[in-house]
Amino acid sequence: MKIIWSPLAVERAYEIAAYIAQDRPEAALKWLDGLFESTDRLEKFPRSGRLLPEVDSPEYREIIFHKAYRVIYRLERSSVAILTVRNCAEELDRTEIDRPESVG
Repeated sequence: MKIIWSPLAVERAYEIAAYIAQDRPEAALKWLDGLFESTDRLEKFPRSGRLLPEVDSPEYREIIFHKAYRVIYRLERSSVAILTVRNCAEELDRTEIDRPESVG
């Protein structure tokens, strides 16, 4: 399976890294590298993430990264669409996963 990051997911990942970089620039780079590496397993194991609790559909799943961040993705025919990255403490904004133009 091919992994495709939506512009929103990339933007949110870099926003979080920029926040971390305010105090610890090296940690921010390590965090960002780890985030992207955490999704590599989805190429071979796309259903390895847990079902998204807010959505009643097996296509929507998430990976919990560093116990504090949710990488939310959708299974598609031949790809995995990374839709957004959120802090676990934040409520999910459904518009971040419902937009048809979110990936592509």
